[in-house]
This record gives sequence, structure tokens and C-alpha cells, in this order.
Amino acid sequence: MVTAIVGAGIIGTTLAYELQKRGHQVLLIDRDAPGRGASYGNMASIAVTEFMPASRPSVWRQIPGWTLDPEGPVRVRPAYMPRLIPWFARFVAASRPSRLRALEAQGAALCARVHQDLGALLRETGLEGELTEEGCLSLYTDQAEFRADREHIEILERFGFDHHLLSGADARALEPELSDKIGMAVLFPQNRSLRDPYRLVTSLADRFTAMGGRIEKAEVAGFDRSNRITALRLTDGRSLLVDQVVLAAGAHTARLSKLLDEPMPLETERGYHTQIMSPGISMRHSIIWPARAFMVTPTAGGIRVGGTVEMAGLDAAPDYRRAKITVKRASEALPNLRCEDFTEWMGHRPALPDTVPVMSASARIPGVFYATGHGHLGVTYAATNARLMADLITGARPPIDMTPYRIDRF
Repeated sequence: MVTAIVGAGIIGTTLAYELQKRGHQVLLIDRDAPGRGASYGNMASIAVTEFMPASRPSVWRQIPGWTLDPEGPVRVRPAYMPRLIPWFARFVAASRPSRLRALEAQGAALCARVHQDLGALLRETGLEGELTEEGCLSLYTDQAEFRADREHIEILERFGFDHHLLSGADARALEPELSDKIGMAVLFPQNRSLRDPYRLVTSLADRFTAMGGRIEKAEVAGFDRSNRITALRLTDGRSLLVDQVVLAAGAHTARLSKLLDEPMPLETERGYHTQIMSPGISMRHSIIWPARAFMVTPTAGGIRVGGTVEMAGLDAAPDYRRAKITVKRASEALPNLRCEDFTEWMGHRPALPDTVPVMSASARIPGVFYATGHGHLGVTYAATNARLMADLITGARPPIDMTPYRIDRF
């Protein structure tokens, strides 16, 4: 039996490894090399505390103001705004209090498994050294900023996620480069970082092929099916016979699911980063500053600065002013930061309006599965997604209820 996985990012590659380990013959297909999409430029954070639904009223009520601010944390390109109306309608619908509580629980159920599943994956592949020991510091100038983020902390307390309140002096004891502006912080010890997220993907791809898995650099143009999936049609004219297919192409998955008459409300939240190889400082922890909407992580041999969201679709050219905004804000927290020997990057994060991923068999076509919509938590969820999806695909019973993550919930 041949199982094709379309999408060789961290989600698809980790699942390919897991299925090959379980005895499937797996074909991993992507138009680029493994890990060259969003997995290449993510913020390298195992962000188990960041499962809150983005559709909270405290967020969406600010979106109109943010969109009018060229340096705001959310930017919608005017020409793309009409295309977003149906997505935003679902986004607002997901903000009902009862719905929010359910979505919080669904995200927490995944995040509660992350270190168990990731630890097992890293141990069996000999990649334990890719995960740092240090956590993440959330920064606040004063009590007012902390109160503005209190909703987040209360959700973590409700679900029992570890966190520690620190004074500004305590935070600077952990990270001496922090500005004196920082009056307090919260340490999230479980939000550890990867030393290089791209290297993790390529290392898993190497282990996948060493077990007999196959990687095909190609682009899927369509599908052949009778009562179930039978083949993939490629843009170069070839067809590949398959018995099953998993669509794990990140933000591009919606185009493929539409070809199977199974549309999903999947958008791209375009993210930017600046990778600084000569920052003039050293850091051990990652940092976030909620009021300034940026993150800084020591990774990939330097310091990576990212944050903010741009809604502009899959085809618009990058606007690297977004990357420069986050570097400017990071300099407020890290006054000695130098932006030298740097590169800028833009990637597509797959965003569903309720913030919960799709991890599901097709509701229409036997032999089709979906693993997408992991949003900002692709690298966080990768090992857990692989465990749960491999159980679904092989007929094993997953350790959690998978009903909330089905594709037909919309």
C-alpha cells in the first residue's frame, strides 16, 4: 500500500517518518525540498502555551484599528480584503463564549501531549540535542501591560500549564540584555526552542529515506478517483498510483481540497522574520512582548526576530517593511541589539478561523486524509500530529477524541 503525503514541511515530514516506521510505503511529495516553506522560517518555539483561539473578542475588536496602522500587529492588504469577508465571518462566529471555551480545550488537549510526543520522536531519532533547555520570557513594562495579557495567563492557569511571574530584575538576571523598561515578566519553562527548525526537518527527512521512504520533488495538479483515491496527477504530466493520500501542504492545502470538492476556510497568515547572524548580543531564552507583537529566539546560529500578521493571500509579493517593524520593536527590549549580517524571509502560515487544526479523514472520499491548519504552532504540533494522524490512517485508536479536528466541522 502506497501512502502519499503532499507537503514536506515539518507536519508532512514528521508524519511521513511515523508512517514509514509503522510499515507503510510512504511517498513524500513537495514542489520544493523538505522544509523550505513555512518550516524554514518559523520562530523555532515549542509554544505549548499559545493555543488560545485568535477569535477572542479582545483580539478581533482591535483588528479594524490595527489594519489602519501601517505598523500594527495585523495588516490586511486593501485589495485582498473582499476575499477575506467569508473567513472573517467564521472568525467572528468562533468568538461566542461557549465556542471559545470549547476551542481552548481542544488546543490545550493537543498542547498537553506535545512534550511527550516530541520527546519520544527526538529520542528515537537521536535528535535530542535539537531542543534547548531554556523556556520563553513574556515581557511587560508595567502592571497595566500585564493586566492586558491577563486573559492569556488565566487560560493557562485553567488548564494547568506551568508559568512563573518574575520581577524585571529577575528577568534581567536570566537575560542580562533586557532593557530596564521591562518591569515584569512571565517565564514559560515548557516553551523551549529548537536550535535550528530547518535542520530538524531535513534530519527527519534523512531518517525517513534511510528507512526506505521516497521523496518526490513535484507539484500536484489533480487527482484520479473512482470510489476512492487512485492516483495523483502532477504538473509535469505524470501520474503516480497511490492507495491513500494525506494533504499536508500548509496554506496551499485549500487549493488541493477544493479539487476534491471538499473546500475548507483556510487562509494564509503571512509571517516575516529577520535572521541576524551578527547581533552583537547573546541570549539563552526566547522572548515575546505581547504589547509590541514580536518574538526573538536564539536559533540557526544567530538571533531570529519575527512577529505580526499580514493577510494578503498566497500570491502577493512580500512586503519586507513588516520584518523591519519587528526588528525596531525588538530593539526596545534589547537596546544593544545590532542588525548586521542579516537576511529577511516571508512564509505562509495556514490559518483556520477557529485556530484549531484539521486532522481528519475526508468526509467524502475514502483514502483521503487532511493534516493542516496548524497556524503558528506547526513545529509545536508536529510530533503530536504525526502520532494522532498515523493512528487514524492505520486504524489504531488515537489517545484523544479526534472529533473536534474533523474537516466537516465547518
